[in-house]
Amino acid sequence: MDCKFSTELGQVTVNDEVLVNVAGYAALNCYGIVGMAAKRSTDGIVQLMGRENLSRGVKIRTSGDKVDIDLFIIVEYGISISAVAAAIIERVKYEVEHLTGIPVGRVNVCVEDIRV
Repeated sequence: MDCKFSTELGQVTVNDEVLVNVAGYAALNCYGIVGMAAKRSTDGIVQLMGRENLSRGVKIRTSGDKVDIDLFIIVEYGISISAVAAAIIERVKYEVEHLTGIPVGRVNVCVEDIRV
C-alpha cells in the first residue's frame, strides 16, 4: 500500500518499494550488520540477502499517517547486538523521515542470525 500525504502544493504518493529501499540501505550502512535475512517458509532456514534483494528483509506497514518498519538482519559475531539494534533504529528512522517526509512510528529489529 502506497503512502500518501498532502502538502500545500498537492498530494505526494510514495511507493512502498521506495520505503523498503531507503530503510534497507540505511540499515546496511550501520556498523556490525552483515546483511538482511529472509526465512524460507518451507523449512525456516535463514538466507543472507544482498543489496539487490532488500525487499525480503524489510517489511513496511502503514498505521494511520505513520509507517512501521520491520527489519530482519544478520549481525556480525562479537558485536553488541543491543548497540547495533539501537544504531539501526535511529539511522533508519532518521533516513526514512528525512528522505521521504513520512513519519516513522516504530522500527522493529529482528536479529535472525549471527555470522563470523
